[in-house]
Amino acid sequence: MRNRRQFLQDVAGASAGMFLLGRGASDVLASTMQTAATPKRREVFVGGRRVKTIDVHSHIALPEAAEVAKGTPLEKYAPGGATRPGTNPHSLGPERLQTMDEMGVDVQVVSINAFWYSAERDLARKLIDVQNEKLASLCAVHPDRFVALASVALQFPELAAQQMEDAMKHLGMRGAAIGGSVEGEEVSSPKFDPFWAKAEELQAFIFMHPQDSAVATGVSARVKGNGGLDNVIGNPLETTIFLSHMIFEETLDRFPNLKLCAAHGGGYLPSYDGRMDQGCLTIAGRCSKTLQKRPSEYLRQIYFDAMVFNPEGLRHLISVCGVSQLCIGSDYPFAWETDPVERVFEAPWLTDSDREAILGTTAQKLLKISA
Repeated sequence: MRNRRQFLQDVAGASAGMFLLGRGASDVLASTMQTAATPKRREVFVGGRRVKTIDVHSHIALPEAAEVAKGTPLEKYAPGGATRPGTNPHSLGPERLQTMDEMGVDVQVVSINAFWYSAERDLARKLIDVQNEKLASLCAVHPDRFVALASVALQFPELAAQQMEDAMKHLGMRGAAIGGSVEGEEVSSPKFDPFWAKAEELQAFIFMHPQDSAVATGVSARVKGNGGLDNVIGNPLETTIFLSHMIFEETLDRFPNLKLCAAHGGGYLPSYDGRMDQGCLTIAGRCSKTLQKRPSEYLRQIYFDAMVFNPEGLRHLISVCGVSQLCIGSDYPFAWETDPVERVFEAPWLTDSDREAILGTTAQKLLKISA
């Protein structure tokens, strides 16, 4: 696996060719670039101070990964689906940068939704190597605008831990993106402890995003029909189940310093957190493990994207989890949240320090992004 320096050298070499142009050709190119209509980048200020905004929830689909999966059982699961008009889901290029500029997003944290958890070891290893190296090289073209989360073969926890470590140490990635379960297995199982231990050791940012959620949650027969309920209900439900197991199976007690971030505002769990606390009082016989604190209190050691779509949802999420646990998310290239920055300003009761934290300072610390 190539290291980060080699990636940057490759990228620099690809662009160096412009210096080999004749002077006249260079002048024409410069003139063309200057006269092209370029939309102004939206800069975000809070209390008169410029804030670096960081979107922790964005995706990319890599054709190189689909090529590796071709002719294997994974082929039918390779990423696809509708995205917002005018976007290229395979690119970190001009159209994405323009959208980020319009939204006022300075940095996107890019990840790939898992579709490879059924792969056997050799295929999984090959697929992950291709994805991580390609995504790292794409981010290296605009290192001030993009950082990446590694893909990992979570079905092989020791291998996943090694893949994450290699990606962070050699490719400049900031953590890993994972699904909420692995082929029916809960990742709160002790089987996955080697991965969680390595994540805690590296202080890796772990972003949990659902995959095939209607099937993973067992509700696929109930969410057919109008409304896209397999996604609208399925994705938050998968996040809710994932977090509940991480709490009740003592995973967060075993690894209290995890930098775990849950997609979609934590699903439904923060909206009904009191039922977790009451459950072990009402049905005490079904709570066989002794947690170190009340179930609801663990929500204050988990991070969340702020994709709850309205000020009241944001107010409640903060009241349950704390403003220090939130970061903005867009779900780009999918059209779920088209203006994550404005959502923060729509809540008049937020203080300037609250806004700064949600817009960027919390993510800066978690992902080690320069101010």
